[in-house]
Amino acid sequence: MRDYLKHYINGEWVESTGSETMEVINPATEEVMGHISLGTQEDLDRAVRAARDAFPSFSQTSKEYRIELLEKIADEYEKRKDDLVKVITEELGAPRKVSEKVHFMMGYSHFKQAAEELRNFSFTEKRDKSTIVKEAIGVSGLITPWNFPTNQTSTKIASAFAAGSTVILKPAEITPYAAMILAEIFETAGLPKGVFNLVNGTGEGIGNAISSHPDIDFVSYTGSGVAGRKVMENAAKDIKKVALELGGKSPMIVLDDADVHKAAKIAVANISNNTGQVCTAATRVLVPKTIKAQFEEEVKAAVEKLTVGDPEQDNKVGPLVAEKQWDRVQSYIQTGMDEGAKVLIGGTGKPEGLEKGYFAKPTVFTEVSNDMTIAQEEIFGPVTTIIPYDTLDEAIEIANDTIYGLAGYVVGEDPDTLQKAASGIRAGQIRVNSAPTDFSAPFGGFKQSGIGREWGDFGIEEYLEPKAIMGMSS
Repeated sequence: MRDYLKHYINGEWVESTGSETMEVINPATEEVMGHISLGTQEDLDRAVRAARDAFPSFSQTSKEYRIELLEKIADEYEKRKDDLVKVITEELGAPRKVSEKVHFMMGYSHFKQAAEELRNFSFTEKRDKSTIVKEAIGVSGLITPWNFPTNQTSTKIASAFAAGSTVILKPAEITPYAAMILAEIFETAGLPKGVFNLVNGTGEGIGNAISSHPDIDFVSYTGSGVAGRKVMENAAKDIKKVALELGGKSPMIVLDDADVHKAAKIAVANISNNTGQVCTAATRVLVPKTIKAQFEEEVKAAVEKLTVGDPEQDNKVGPLVAEKQWDRVQSYIQTGMDEGAKVLIGGTGKPEGLEKGYFAKPTVFTEVSNDMTIAQEEIFGPVTTIIPYDTLDEAIEIANDTIYGLAGYVVGEDPDTLQKAASGIRAGQIRVNSAPTDFSAPFGGFKQSGIGREWGDFGIEEYLEPKAIMGMSS
């Protein structure tokens, strides 16, 4: 039983000023795996004071010091690999291999990348008659989602530390334990007191309090569009800067010269990875009508090979994170059927033999038009749609016919056609074929997918304010 009933404030694990606690559920077993304390306004105020007190000295540390600090954090993070993999598998339900190769590695990579970016990052720029100085923005409030307990926390924290900003983190209350291990890692790495603070709680409680706190200078939020709007409303009261990474309904354009077998594998990987609980997942697969039948056969065969079950075993797909999420996914599958889409494979209910745990059937819809609910709204589960097209121009038009613009995918062979498709999709990150992840590249969205960018030097810039000093050019 993981009973972590303290918050991390000013370099110490401290009791909450309130008495309210919350159960944390293992989604594979539906059993209580631990408890956390739900923070209070007083807990948050203490964390903000600690971060504000630490800011003057930490913001003035040298670039070299912060590079060394980030490297130490990465080293300590690597030492805690087994603990992180285990806890992510338990609290999120990610299959152990996914916990290791995706969740653990992404968190590690962000700390390493931030250190690398700092080596060539300039905080001053000489111009003709002035000097431009980039200064740490101040105290940053970080609100992170449940689907990537290390990735989203690490990219925000690494960028903040690189910039010289102090932070308060509120991790998702249903997957809180990986973040608490991070606090232990920072302490072991020698992070000064007050630079990092963690207060557990709900979005309605601590999340709202962070985005409306007058002594927090910047809020970085990842999560739903509904909550993102609330963050903006709260922050607007004192003109607080915000960065938002919100939802997605990403298109994958399969070109007519694509290897259909490979394209189908990429499509299925998008709904199996992290049980489809990925904001960048390609959940609208646009396929030429000329190869649609062949593509559907390949997709169906690939889904049939997916093993769904206990994340502690060698399965490809684990459970959804919570009963509420399972209900949401089931509702969308039923809506798709009600609106006339054809279930190619999958459907409602749990996979055979899995009565316990929030397991869902990987589901593929065909005969889908882009105006259907399942093609427009983010489902956040192992569900995808196949949408036919005649011409590439039509495919690009369909791809952009959404309120979102977080990611896009293009699969094919001809370089010019790949370039046209990639350039045509209005989204923040486009992946061509099976391109590897580049942690130095910016991550963020167009339209209602968000504001601002994370990863690499773009992420560091979010935690900085430019100052122009006139008459001091040399």
